[in-house]
Amino acid sequence: MSNRITNSLPVTDMDMHGDPYSSDERPENLPYVHKVGVPPKQNWFTEFKTTLKETFMHDDPLRSFKDQPKSKKFILGLQAVFPILDWGRSYNLTKFKGDLIAGLTIASLCIPQDIAYSKLANLSPQYGLYSSFVPPLVYAFMGSSRDIAIGPVAVVSLLLGTLVQNEFDPVKQKKDYQRLIFTATFFAGITQFALGFFRLGFLIDFLSHAAVVGFMAGTAITIALQQLKGFLGIKNFTKKTDIISVMRSVWTSVHHGWNWQTILIGVSFLAFLLLAKYIGKKNKKLFWVTAIAPLISVIISTFCVYITHAEKKGVQIVNKIEKGVNPPSVHEIFFRGENLAKGFRIGVVAGMVALTEAVAIARTFAAMKDYRIDGNREMVALGTMNVVGSMTSCYVATGSFSRSAVNYMAGCNTAVSNIVMSMVVLLTLEVITPLFKYTPNAILASIIISAVLGLIDIDAMLLIWKIDKFDFIACMGAFFGVVFVSVEIGLLIAVAISFAKILLQVTRPRIAVLGKVPRTNVYRNIQQYPAATTVPGILIVRVDSAIYFSNSNYIRERMLRLLTDEEEHLKENGELKSSIHCLIVEMSPVTDIDTSGIHALEELYKTLQKKDIQLVLANPGPVVVDKLHASDFVSLIGEDKIFLTVADAVITLAPKMEP
Repeated sequence: MSNRITNSLPVTDMDMHGDPYSSDERPENLPYVHKVGVPPKQNWFTEFKTTLKETFMHDDPLRSFKDQPKSKKFILGLQAVFPILDWGRSYNLTKFKGDLIAGLTIASLCIPQDIAYSKLANLSPQYGLYSSFVPPLVYAFMGSSRDIAIGPVAVVSLLLGTLVQNEFDPVKQKKDYQRLIFTATFFAGITQFALGFFRLGFLIDFLSHAAVVGFMAGTAITIALQQLKGFLGIKNFTKKTDIISVMRSVWTSVHHGWNWQTILIGVSFLAFLLLAKYIGKKNKKLFWVTAIAPLISVIISTFCVYITHAEKKGVQIVNKIEKGVNPPSVHEIFFRGENLAKGFRIGVVAGMVALTEAVAIARTFAAMKDYRIDGNREMVALGTMNVVGSMTSCYVATGSFSRSAVNYMAGCNTAVSNIVMSMVVLLTLEVITPLFKYTPNAILASIIISAVLGLIDIDAMLLIWKIDKFDFIACMGAFFGVVFVSVEIGLLIAVAISFAKILLQVTRPRIAVLGKVPRTNVYRNIQQYPAATTVPGILIVRVDSAIYFSNSNYIRERMLRLLTDEEEHLKENGELKSSIHCLIVEMSPVTDIDTSGIHALEELYKTLQKKDIQLVLANPGPVVVDKLHASDFVSLIGEDKIFLTVADAVITLAPKMEP
């Protein structure tokens, strides 16, 4: 009896092409049985090429180049590298008006934030402004997102500052510290560019959403705690970032280190910033209130300090900010020596974190406006801008969620809003920077605290708890790792738990026992459908995973345990006549199988043979069927033991199971 029947045959022809019953023997009202077809054998090179293309070029980026003349291919190539050459052809004055307003709005937000974030990276204030001038210009020409706003962000600034501070003191070894920052920025860009160029963007997906939520929340708290130095006017503050060290440093200085004028400035303007954020959240049309509040705070507080000479009473101020555009820094990058390895290590970590944040932001706003984002192109653009930035005195820049949200609500149409923002920052560097001399550090601390509070997503944490408890463990592991140890340890925990979850799911896949749903020929998980009934004498299981070397032994042992449990259950209920005579394995979820998996099935078959139990497979996919035939496993168990559906297998085998 042959099971190798093409699926295109009509059901009425089945009795002459593999139906286990002849027309005379067929029981009354017994349906015809469909058999599994064997896919045509593919050339191994073609199969390998197809798999490689699907893995790395699933979106077929070269499809637009097919059947095009060389001149057209050149133009398409330029447009692929510089998307502005594509959408720029339809750019008009109406779009520019929206971009101009959006650019001016995010510039008013980014200038005070940049000055504040540079302190997180232990750099002079002008470096934050440098990083909002060159990188956004590069991104505007190469990026595919219309809404993302580029510049320094709190999380990456703190991460970079913490990691580089472990190598050089930012005060005593200022020159080497800055050089290592530029080196790390260079390698962050190289990492991002390489991931995009070689189409390896899927690697950032290994950091789960739950781990990112926990990491961001923990980092937000760590950043806020770090601002207590400027918020309270403390001069001698710990260089550690864990909550215990920070709180110890705060309380030990309560009697001699706090400055009441500084606290008054910090509390007053923090309340103002939070109120502005609340107003913008309650009324979307008033988004500009949230955007302009930091700049207003800086202007008012700076003016107050200037006219009262509060700096003479212990209020710490920004002091001098270097005037002028970005000086070149390519000669300051470590291209040799031991610091090269340090910069590479730090750059890879910072680059991956920055990339994760930027791609997530770009995808979010692209979904809101219903346009497509090319993830690999984004990585190339982000990498290029950071490589260029490292050579022009910038540190790692990426997409900022707060600025991107303001950019979106302000009505941006294209990346021209980033160009407008860059021009405003250029004007600030050339003309306005001396005016920031009397800006109090307390106001910068207030701006950072109000900005990072949005990174704590309580609703997302509660949702993670409801959906997946293991995801919640990953979330909390990253959160507590950042808060109680350090940013890098929290990130390491986040990655480790994410990988642990993947390994657990791969090595311990679900195996469900199936039963027949009443009044249908459908077989489903009996735990999900309690009304589903098992078939006497037959155990039906479904493997919900590919079968690889990592889980093949577990799958075999799990099936044997299910058989043993079912036999013991039958004995306890006195159903000895209904002992198991057949094991049906539903294989539709099994997308692939390797040699270890086939070897495990062979061992399972031999073990079942000793117990006089048949092994039957139902609906294996084309890849699996091809490998089963190639390994002669089909010949081992018999071609009549592979069926198209579980129902077909039961129809064929159940009558034989009757006493």
